[in-house]
Amino acid sequence: MRVAVAGASGYIGGRLVPRLLDAGHELSVLTRDAGRLRGYPWAEQVRIVEGGLEDPVAAAELCAGADTLYYLVHSMGGPGDFERTERECALTTAVAARDAGVSRLVYLSGLHPEGPLSRHLASRQEVGRILRSSGVPLFELQAGLVIGSGSASFEMIRHLTDVLPVMPAPRWVRNRIQPIAVRDALHYLLAVGEADPAQAGTYDIGGPDVLTYREMMRIYADAAGLRRPRIIALPVLTPWLAAQWVNLVTPIPRTLAIPLVESLQHDCVMGERHIDDLVTAPEGGLTGYRRSVDLALDRLDLDSVETSWATAHAVDQPAEPLPSDPDWAGRTVFVDRKEMRSSASPEALWRVVVAIGGEAGWYSLPHAWRLRGLLDKIVGGAGLTRGRRSRSKLRAGDVVDFWRVEEIEEGRLLRLRADMRVPGQAWLEFAVEPDGTGSRCIQRAVFFPRGLSGRLYWWAMVPFHGTIFPGMSRRMAERAEREGDA
Repeated sequence: MRVAVAGASGYIGGRLVPRLLDAGHELSVLTRDAGRLRGYPWAEQVRIVEGGLEDPVAAAELCAGADTLYYLVHSMGGPGDFERTERECALTTAVAARDAGVSRLVYLSGLHPEGPLSRHLASRQEVGRILRSSGVPLFELQAGLVIGSGSASFEMIRHLTDVLPVMPAPRWVRNRIQPIAVRDALHYLLAVGEADPAQAGTYDIGGPDVLTYREMMRIYADAAGLRRPRIIALPVLTPWLAAQWVNLVTPIPRTLAIPLVESLQHDCVMGERHIDDLVTAPEGGLTGYRRSVDLALDRLDLDSVETSWATAHAVDQPAEPLPSDPDWAGRTVFVDRKEMRSSASPEALWRVVVAIGGEAGWYSLPHAWRLRGLLDKIVGGAGLTRGRRSRSKLRAGDVVDFWRVEEIEEGRLLRLRADMRVPGQAWLEFAVEPDGTGSRCIQRAVFFPRGLSGRLYWWAMVPFHGTIFPGMSRRMAERAEREGDA
């Protein structure tokens, strides 16, 4: 079947496209910037139409020859009047789909109560009306909070819970919400894309759990290994003030935080389950909220830090991040990067790098390192007294003072994972590369903070990093030049 996807580089679209390809469909996708798709392994398997839906020519090119069109775009969080932009895009798409003879439209909208709606939900509802007016059979799926890494709703829960042990919150934290795992949302989207057009209509979709926003934050805290936050509902905290608060304590931009918070003023629960008559449940049943959170956090438990902070390819698990996810999506990561050049050969510089710790020390401010080791001992950690197995050789799993070798590529890469007591997870990495007639070492300290204490720890360490790490790089280079290839 020939399928067109508007919003292929978005949160849902980027996860849906590979599944459509796996199902054997022939795909056309629309994106404003074809360069955004370069990180996807499926980019060469689809026909790419570059442009926006407000452009009738681009919309017509996308719809040409399509049996099914997925409408997965929204303008919330973008510049200007998002309601007007969404209206214009929907009108252009409706005309293009009708003129191209598309058999069915599939649109992901939002669960909403009866009565007054937020600007975001009202705009979503209007888009559905416009698409329906095209005369093309429309499957409109109405979902609540989608749970997966990169989902704006999930990221708001993640960042608020990670940062705040005590949170003043508006009364809507007591409202009832029916979240859905991103994998289940994709299951329904795939199924209705092949359904009989005669069964088109509006269908609510949701997971098996109905929870309050307060309960969702506390369950997230349990899954992330954090202390449950104390949430105090304040009747005076208006939606606008609450959105400013979200923007202040999380990296979610204000233009997105405001419509998100406005949409939480009412219960967000399925009003009917007619979808069960149209689509069978996923194998194993719908995913509960706690399991959804565990899946979204799964990448944080991988053995390799490299795959934990910089996934640069499409992933198999829809709850994990994609390259197109916004900068604020995913777990908070702090990185201190230093780069130093040396006239010594890469081999000479590598010998200095691989000799770090133990008797050789850490090449910078030894008293500061000893103090840090003593503090670690006091709080029950390993301290600096463990030393290392060999003076000149390392292998994966070896102890280096209060670090452990996580990965080593001879002559190129040494990654140490912290065994010290810290409120989070920490790594120290050295990468050696040729640089003209000499060499270069890229040194990175990477930290995944746990809760507010983790962030405070990193910020407290920043001044020391500014002194210790440049000195370490400089002295490693000097020692490599002095010892040379002897």
